[in-house]
Amino acid sequence: MKKLITSAIVGTSLLLGGCQSAYYGAMEKVGYHKRDIMVDRVEDAKESQEEAQEQFSSALEEMQALLNHDGGDLEGAYNKAKDEYESAQDAADDVTNRIDKVEDVAEALFDEWQTEIGEISKASLRRNSESKLKETRRSYSQLVKSMRRAESKMEPVLTAMKDNMLYLKHNLNAQAIGAIKGEFASLQTDISGLIKEMNKSIDESNKFIASLENK
Repeated sequence: MKKLITSAIVGTSLLLGGCQSAYYGAMEKVGYHKRDIMVDRVEDAKESQEEAQEQFSSALEEMQALLNHDGGDLEGAYNKAKDEYESAQDAADDVTNRIDKVEDVAEALFDEWQTEIGEISKASLRRNSESKLKETRRSYSQLVKSMRRAESKMEPVLTAMKDNMLYLKHNLNAQAIGAIKGEFASLQTDISGLIKEMNKSIDESNKFIASLENK
C-alpha cells in the first residue's frame, strides 16, 4: 500500500521541482515519513542485489556455454553471452542507484531526527532519543559498508566479461575461445566472491529493516 502511495505522489514531487527535499515534504503530507521511505529503499536495494546475483550467475552460465560450444551456431551462443553480460551491467547500475537512494534518505532522516531531538524539553526523553539515534546510525553504517563492499566486487567481474566479449567479437572462432578459457576459472571465483558478499549485504539489510521497524 505504501508503495502505491509513493507512485501516486511522485508526480507531485516532480512538479515541486523534482528535488529530494520537495519529495520528502510531499510524502510527509500524506503521512509517509522518511523512516517509511528508508525501509522501502533498503528493501529495494536488497531486491536489486538479489536480482543482480541471478543475473551475474546467468551471465556466467552463458559464457560457460559459449566456451564449451562444440559446433553449431557459434555466433548465436556469443550473442546470448553478450546479452547476459549487458543485463548484468544493467543490474549492477540498478544496485548502485538503489544504494545511492538509501544514502540520500538516511542523511535526510538523521538530520531531521537530530534537529527534533533538540526540540525535546524533557531530558530523559531527549537522552533516550539520542541513544536510539546513535544505535540506528551504527546499524546503518554497517549496512552501507556491506552494500558498498558487495558493489565494489561487481566492477572487476564486469570488466573481465567486457574484455572477453570484445575479444571474441572480432575473433569469433575456436582458437579465440580457447584463448580465454584460462581466464574462466578466475571469473568463476570472482563471481562466487561477489555472490557471497551480496548475501552478507542482504542479511545486513534484513537486520536493519527489522531493527528500524521495531524502534
